[in-house]
Amino acid sequence: MPQRSVEVSTEDGKCPCSLHVPDGDGPWPAVIMFPDAGGLRDTFRQMGERMAGLGYVTLVPDFYYRVGGYEPFDLRTVFGDPAERERLMNLMRSVTAEMIVRDARRFVDYLTSLPETSGNGVGTTGYCMGGRLSLIVAGHLGDRVAAAASFHGGNIAASNDPDSPHLRAGDMAATVYVAGATDDGSFPDEQRDRLEDALTEAGVRHTIETYPAAHGFAVPDNATYDAVAAERHWEAMSSLFRSSLSSGGATT
Repeated sequence: MPQRSVEVSTEDGKCPCSLHVPDGDGPWPAVIMFPDAGGLRDTFRQMGERMAGLGYVTLVPDFYYRVGGYEPFDLRTVFGDPAERERLMNLMRSVTAEMIVRDARRFVDYLTSLPETSGNGVGTTGYCMGGRLSLIVAGHLGDRVAAAASFHGGNIAASNDPDSPHLRAGDMAATVYVAGATDDGSFPDEQRDRLEDALTEAGVRHTIETYPAAHGFAVPDNATYDAVAAERHWEAMSSLFRSSLSSGGATT
């Protein structure tokens, strides 16, 4: 599967992205994959390749592009190193919901303009910080997002967050899949219940599950990576997109 390093023009500059296109004859549905807080790196390029292997043109953006270059993080040790943890937190704080929504509109425009893609709507998925972004985008872009997934997403139904995705449930046209973890302080039971209530009240087709794993279970370079839970996430995501995205030439 050909992987391309591309730049997508946004209102704030050019966002470097990794683009992954399935082998064979398309067109295929398109997916935006939002990385975790560690940003775009080899692990997510590999995950983008696997998504393309399932039959989806996949765009993995570097959502930290506004700050310029930054040294990659070691996700296995970053939270145990105070200086590295603070560096990561500063990067996370540099990205706002408004920025991501602006960018996402351009990402969708870019993907749907490609000859390899089918349909006017896309799928979104994300991990940790990216899981929250995936749902935020679904709440702001309406029917341009047909399916949205969040895996070990953090603070996706926080009561004190005006940008919390659950507040935009009524604007979601997407089918939603959320997988939390039993060991995850960023998505406690009260947030799960709040999200469940908001999606149900809004009539959003959705599934919320809790995997017997720790936060970070789906990303191979995380210290808490769990191979069994990760395979379960791939199966769930494939099922979501297969049922919710236009098939075009996909063979998933």
